[in-house]
Amino acid sequence: MEGRGCEGHDNLNSIIEASCAGDTLMDGLSVPAGTNNPLSVATSRHTSDIGKNIMKMRSSHLKDSGRQLAMRKTKSLSAQMVINIDALQSNGFDQADSSIKRAFSSDVALFSLNVSQLPSESISNALLQDSDQTPISNDGNQNLSSWGTVQHALPISLKFQDVRYKIQVNSETYSDSGGRFLLQGVTGSVFPGELLALMGPSGGGKTTLLSVLSGRIKSNCGTISYNDRPYTKSLKQRIGYVLQDDVVYPHLTVKETLTYAALLRLPNTLSKEQKKERAMNVIMELGLERCQDAIIGGAFVRGISGGERKRVCIGNEILLNPSLLFLDEPTSGLDSTTALLIVQVLQNIAKAGKTVVTTIHQPSSRLFNKFDKLVLLGKGCALYFGQASQAMLYFSSLGCYPLIAMNPAEFLVDLANGNIKDKSIPSKLEDKFLPRNQSSLINDGRVSPADVHNYLVGAYESSIVNLVKVEFKLIEDIMGRQKILPECSGATWLEQFSILFNRGLKARRHEYLSSLRIIQVISAALIAGMLWFNSKASSKEKVEDQESTMRAGLLFFISVFWAFFPLFSAIFTFPQERAVLAKERSVHMYRVSAYLIARNMSDLPLELVLPVIFLIIVYFMVGLKLTFSAFALTLLTIFLSIIAAQGLGLAIGAAFMDIKKASTFASVTIMSFMLSGGFFIQRIPSFMSWLRYVSFNYYTLRLLLKIQYSCSSATSKAIACNSKFIKGQKLDQGAREVAAMFIMIIGYRIVAYYFLRTLRLRTSL
Repeated sequence: MEGRGCEGHDNLNSIIEASCAGDTLMDGLSVPAGTNNPLSVATSRHTSDIGKNIMKMRSSHLKDSGRQLAMRKTKSLSAQMVINIDALQSNGFDQADSSIKRAFSSDVALFSLNVSQLPSESISNALLQDSDQTPISNDGNQNLSSWGTVQHALPISLKFQDVRYKIQVNSETYSDSGGRFLLQGVTGSVFPGELLALMGPSGGGKTTLLSVLSGRIKSNCGTISYNDRPYTKSLKQRIGYVLQDDVVYPHLTVKETLTYAALLRLPNTLSKEQKKERAMNVIMELGLERCQDAIIGGAFVRGISGGERKRVCIGNEILLNPSLLFLDEPTSGLDSTTALLIVQVLQNIAKAGKTVVTTIHQPSSRLFNKFDKLVLLGKGCALYFGQASQAMLYFSSLGCYPLIAMNPAEFLVDLANGNIKDKSIPSKLEDKFLPRNQSSLINDGRVSPADVHNYLVGAYESSIVNLVKVEFKLIEDIMGRQKILPECSGATWLEQFSILFNRGLKARRHEYLSSLRIIQVISAALIAGMLWFNSKASSKEKVEDQESTMRAGLLFFISVFWAFFPLFSAIFTFPQERAVLAKERSVHMYRVSAYLIARNMSDLPLELVLPVIFLIIVYFMVGLKLTFSAFALTLLTIFLSIIAAQGLGLAIGAAFMDIKKASTFASVTIMSFMLSGGFFIQRIPSFMSWLRYVSFNYYTLRLLLKIQYSCSSATSKAIACNSKFIKGQKLDQGAREVAAMFIMIIGYRIVAYYFLRTLRLRTSL
């Protein structure tokens, strides 16, 4: 079914007069058996001046709330409205006043409007302080062990009307429309203290709607407001977003993960101890104290359970006490008991005065009962919005209810898929589709899924959408606009560098000092040492060339090995951390420059341990120049080669962000550098001569030869100075080579920084 056009919404001329039946309206309902519409109700009550009474009731409630500063949580004022849907359709929404006053003789649909009380700015602080259970001292300072320590958790109401999102598809199927709609006119709202679930089958648009509502992607059409204001950058720190995948460092413990996040994200007005205390409070709130010292783990590392890992991800977002919390499939891959625990955590967060929105695929019946509101999506269209507890009542009023005992969530997802097996067929659906188009029948005589979908979308658009408009109008008149507080600055650049440096050491020490890497380096050193062990020329007439060439071959191997090894280690850095980097950068946890410099500095101590072991083994087994200055300069040259190769690997990894592509490009690059390094061939064709000047292998080899065979040194051997190979190198003091190496070290990292800055633009959010 094609979506409605994106048109402006007219201002309402009047508020629908309805009876305020209270929360006890549903208690007396009885369901007659064997009827197509078991929840049909008739009433003849006239409802004059009820709109004014509702307004007076809301105003009175707000005044009372201002006096009751001791209240512990925000509350919602619900009104159960009985509205004649047929009258609204036939007479028009703007004429609802006269329509409602008529005696109802047709079927009446029940729908609950949850008109949440968003307190005015004058009483918001009192409500927040009490809802967070934060004791207030005489000087107005809050206890730093509660939710309110970070920033004022201003309640934020989220409303969205006629939200649409379209993607461009290069396909003949969508050539006429120029794209495909993932969302088609979705409308709804959620307020502080409520938990909204976005439910539907796979591909129904749940994650897309969540991304649009959180501001991660921009909708093509529709209105999304936060306290009746559009999305702004200042709102970003008020929003928490938990990804479906658990994006964390697997080798950090739970306590370390949340502590580093707290140190980076919390305002700099808090001390380091207060930030650590906040992290511990979150650990206690989420029930993670038993596993706080265990590593998180991952696919290849054994760690905490899946439910505990999900709670750590939630803890990363609630550290800042966000007003809005979005979660994408928080129960995926978890058993029913663990999933219930996660949803219970979300319910507790909502009860603390936060607004929580989560996608859910097909929850159990216990999970379903935890939700306050529900948006049911099917093929990008909204099929239901309202109280989750009344979803079954709504579809029963349409004549569609289960014929066997069934989980409500399973029933709703089946309807969203167009599956009405073991469910009643609405009489209106049969009358509308079957006589006109017999081909719509499938093999078992049932209505096709497409017909079911069209019918449910039509019923939603003709009934619930109008009621949601009334709810929006009531709320706008009652609460007014709330200001969004400005952003709170986090850690300074130096603090970010220090925190990221310490985190990098702990997160990657297992990788650089692993037994496999140590064995690999020691094995290569022993093999090279034995191959070149006491290497001597076989005859006196060949001693000048053979001995120097053999030693030069060893030096060339050292230059290649300590270029190849760190380069391919660095290539994997950013592709493997892409998800973590994109997630942390999306919330401005730190600056790219602080991350890149901290990453390089934390890698250096780990990268430079193994070369020392390698050189000690090889140097004395082969018998290179046995002076302290020669050994020290050789080690410094290898360090320069490692840092330059690491910079090139970081640049290639940041440019491609794909391990296969980066590895292929790096293999070709290192092969070109090796061939032009000056050992295999010294006279390179003029059109290829530029290649050796961008090769750090070339400069590394020249520096090593200069250290070992410098003819200006008093200890140099005459045979080395007279060697044809050494003479062909035209060795000088080495200042040019050192300068070129430093230029490469800095230049490669500048390239990596540039590509990391564009990571957000190249990453699908």
